[in-house]
Amino acid sequence: MTFANVGRLGVKPGARDQLIEILTRPSTEMSMHGCLLYEVGVNEEQPDAVFVSELWESAEAHAASLQLDSVRAAIAEARPLFSGEFDGYRFDVIGSPLRV
Repeated sequence: MTFANVGRLGVKPGARDQLIEILTRPSTEMSMHGCLLYEVGVNEEQPDAVFVSELWESAEAHAASLQLDSVRAAIAEARPLFSGEFDGYRFDVIGSPLRV
């Protein structure tokens, strides 16, 4: 069963583009560890937020990814950019009309 993590990351004013640069760096390591989708987006109505949609092979694969050196380094680099406002959802994916 796949696992989804969808969230909104609040950023300090003016830091959105810097966070996007960090989050969108190419990473073959993530796909090798079970990441099926990692999309980063914005909404101009919320200029101090970045949205992330992740799809993983499992919740365990997602948790394990947080221990990868490259992911830990990216989190450490991004941490000073966060405003502290976060929200989102985590859920097990039951199905999709796009997959047979």
